[in-house]
Amino acid sequence: MYLKNIRLHQFKNYQEAKLEFSPDINCVTGLNGAGKTNLLDAIHYLCLTRSAFSSVDLNQILHGTDFFSIKGSFVTEERKMEVICSFERGKKKQLLVDGKATEKMSDHIGLIPVVLIAPDDTSLIRDGSEERRKFFDSMLSQIDKAYLADLIRYQHFLKQRNALLKYFHEGGRKDPQLMEPYDREIIRLSHAIHQRRTFFLKEYIPALHRHYQELSLSQETVDIQYQSDLNNSDFEETFKKQLDKDILLKRTQSGIHKDDFAFEIDGYPLKKFGSQGQQKSFILALKLAQFEVVKQHKNQVPILLLDDIFDKLDDQRIEQLMRLVANRGFGQLFITDARPERSKSIFESLSMSAKLIGISQGKPF
Repeated sequence: MYLKNIRLHQFKNYQEAKLEFSPDINCVTGLNGAGKTNLLDAIHYLCLTRSAFSSVDLNQILHGTDFFSIKGSFVTEERKMEVICSFERGKKKQLLVDGKATEKMSDHIGLIPVVLIAPDDTSLIRDGSEERRKFFDSMLSQIDKAYLADLIRYQHFLKQRNALLKYFHEGGRKDPQLMEPYDREIIRLSHAIHQRRTFFLKEYIPALHRHYQELSLSQETVDIQYQSDLNNSDFEETFKKQLDKDILLKRTQSGIHKDDFAFEIDGYPLKKFGSQGQQKSFILALKLAQFEVVKQHKNQVPILLLDDIFDKLDDQRIEQLMRLVANRGFGQLFITDARPERSKSIFESLSMSAKLIGISQGKPF
């Protein structure tokens, strides 16, 4: 599948724009702040119904206006597909596929696989466990509808349980019987989600190893340690015993919402002991492994978005990454770069042809 064209209306810094794309490589060039990343984010919206950089749809509306609209035409071997994503102040976000409204946004996730590699991805290493959970949840949600359904249901029951804990705290009371239906469902869903994450990592980590070695050309080994309350056989007993503490803190202390994926290099925390170059190689390997497993599970090549990577990588890693792109048949690719002459030079050196798209102040040229 590839994106044939896109039309933006009042999206971020785009007043009105329509762009045509190559089914292969598209290089979006322009000065910083021109709107290159915003264009990739619009593509991300069409694929996953949300921004890659902000959870607030309101922030995506052009200043001084009341709504935005993104329209994209996709082409597969079997058919063409039109996707429209729009949002208006004070109303719910809307998604139309071939003119038909999608009732649940989650139904659309996985229909158009996409992988984004962006400068801020190093937050996966620097920041807390929530960022890493979001990364793996997003990846699993694209390839496993049952996982996404369980995750949504878990988050719903967790929110309800936490509200009840707050009610108990403020009222100075405790009612285990009233809590029992929430506990039962959270425990059940925790086991199901934990099992799926565990199985998935057995497939994903070998792909991470391969891509890290290809990118770094080094001998160190990297790994991911899955840390979860569910790794302990007494999880259910512990979960129920800490009700008093949960009431005191007004939130649920155990469950898969506390899981972490610890990144390691040679058995040590990557955050503390990995060099800047090693951390960059790890992030790229993480995303390329994502591309590989999504491609395998969906039997479909994801759209690959590379945002401003040439400025963030040294020459060796740029060359290694682009050789992988050239040799692996990555399908449709979008790259942003503030220096068009650099992009041309890289593509020419690898005998790769690309469509160059200039952006200036939210306007293509």
